Amino acid sequence: MPPLLEIKNLKTHFATAKGTVKAVDGVDIALNAGDTLGIVGESGCGKTVLALSILRLIPIPPGRIVSGQVLFGGRDLLQITEDEMRQVRGRDISMVFQEPMTSLNPVFKVGEQIAEGIRLHQNVNGREARQRAIDMLRLVGIPAPEIRADDYPHQMSGGMRQRVMIAMALACNPRLMLADEPTTALDVTIQAQIIDLINRLKIEKGTAVILVTHDLGVIAEAAQRVAVMYAGRIVEQGAVSAIFAKPLHPYTLGLMLSIPGMDKRRGERDRLAVIPGSIPPLYMLPAGCSFQDRCADVMAVCRERPPELTSPLPDHQVRCWKYE
Repeated sequence: MPPLLEIKNLKTHFATAKGTVKAVDGVDIALNAGDTLGIVGESGCGKTVLALSILRLIPIPPGRIVSGQVLFGGRDLLQITEDEMRQVRGRDISMVFQEPMTSLNPVFKVGEQIAEGIRLHQNVNGREARQRAIDMLRLVGIPAPEIRADDYPHQMSGGMRQRVMIAMALACNPRLMLADEPTTALDVTIQAQIIDLINRLKIEKGTAVILVTHDLGVIAEAAQRVAVMYAGRIVEQGAVSAIFAKPLHPYTLGLMLSIPGMDKRRGERDRLAVIPGSIPPLYMLPAGCSFQDRCADVMAVCRERPPELTSPLPDHQVRCWKYE
């Protein structure tokens, strides 16, 4: 079976006063129907821009999708008209945005906001759309959905607003859902509930999921495959089990070591390991490997030209000169 989604050499740039920001710089990923792909990396690495590029939601100007292909079911979404793209958004591909309080309209009831997409894409009347909105609220675990459908976003907790966003995203039974930091700013109990909800709905609905996060714990719980992004590029990708068992790229290893741990003998938290430095400005990337100034294993060739993605292990790709 061909992949449900296949991204080839995607590049999304932004024009700024300081230069061209290469937010997504030649990304290649593939996702099969019904699977979950985690995209992980620190803030500013291009994760959210990649998700927005799939749906062609990049603001023009200053942003622009420079080149590449986004093949969804074999059709290149970058080549279809804007009217055709509007039919794809919400119906075939949906998105859970990063901050539900700003993504939900504060002056409309949550039931109305869910029903709007159903009316637009499913060609049903207002009464039926409202009933389906209530059913979706029930599906995502909101108690008394008939009553809460008439609530405004500010009347709900952060976890409930996030559930409303997931209900909106799944209301039209999309084949692919993009979830951008769905557990950010939620306490750990609610985080676990949201991840369990996404996993359960993925099984029940058969929806493929791209999960954008900086939290490796979320990836371990929810994804089958993971792509690690750094400075607009994929530096490592493969099965979650393989990458967690043996991370190959120094950046991936640094992310793994920075996860808080516990000294079981003393009952205290271990001292956090940190990755020195920060992501270089995306308008002024160095020649060679973009991770060179933060890497303990840097070699001369790392400063001369950028490495390509190679496969030193089966179903495990890495962008590092150590494995060339």
